Amino acid sequence: MFIHTDDITAYIPQRAPIVMIGGILEVSDNITRTGLQIAPDNLFVEEGVLQSPGLLENMAQTAAARVGYIAQQENTPVPIGFIGAVKDFEVFERPPAGSFIETTTEIVSQVFNATMVAAKVQLNGKVMAQCELKIFINP
Repeated sequence: MFIHTDDITAYIPQRAPIVMIGGILEVSDNITRTGLQIAPDNLFVEEGVLQSPGLLENMAQTAAARVGYIAQQENTPVPIGFIGAVKDFEVFERPPAGSFIETTTEIVSQVFNATMVAAKVQLNGKVMAQCELKIFINP
């Protein structure tokens, strides 16, 4: 069950057709989980599967959703962030259109406005892709 409002764009800066998360499933200490039902007409679907750029964008938006969700809870403006680095990006399998993926980010370290997160995309408990993202939040 999603815990966000009906409009996920309240938490992330992306707009259609680049929105790559359907909603927030969990926000706890250092963990954020989102879900996405992959539409067949998704911008990043080719030959019936979600391509690598879509998987990476999905992980980045999961990290962004955490920041937006917390800002909304604190009644502060949602800050804008950007990816400073992607490390060890691996795609093991591409999920098919029509499937529901869950993406998890876990904060590994945080120094000033830089956050390192470990991210993974899963389909039915099987890891489809993973990486580390270094994210900078514009103060």
